Amino acid sequence: MSDPAGSSPLSTPAPVPSSGAGRALPLIPLVPTASAPATDAGATFYEQIGGRPTFEKLVRTFYSGVAADPVLVAMYPEEDLEGAIQRLTGFLEQYWGGPTTYSQERGHPRLRMRHNPFKVNPDARDRWLTHMRAAVDSLQLAPLQDATLWDYLERAAHAMVNTFEE
Repeated sequence: MSDPAGSSPLSTPAPVPSSGAGRALPLIPLVPTASAPATDAGATFYEQIGGRPTFEKLVRTFYSGVAADPVLVAMYPEEDLEGAIQRLTGFLEQYWGGPTTYSQERGHPRLRMRHNPFKVNPDARDRWLTHMRAAVDSLQLAPLQDATLWDYLERAAHAMVNTFEE
């Protein structure tokens, strides 16, 4: 059953400003789109934080932690994590307004479906978050950029949990 037009929180107009101007405030997407919203300066978040070199550093730092983590590394069928590094880098670049290479090569991200074959329990999630937090910290982003990136990564990690079995 589809939602009636306008019933989605993403399509609900913003309240009219109290100044009486009579104009609705612009809609702001709650999630970045394939063409992530640009800032007033015209730069996407991807560009603001340094583009590909920043995302490569983030993901390579993250996977150096994963490689040393017996719970997480066991989820990867490859002895070499390079394929996983390239996939996560491409996904994050696209999500934050960079190149759309990920979708061109792999189609829709379908994160839950792609992670479903693996036992992602709260322990695995917490380990993932520990390594990702260290990776985000290594970037030394401005506080708002750090918080923006971390908010997404933390929500995504919680959404990937698919079992509570140990």
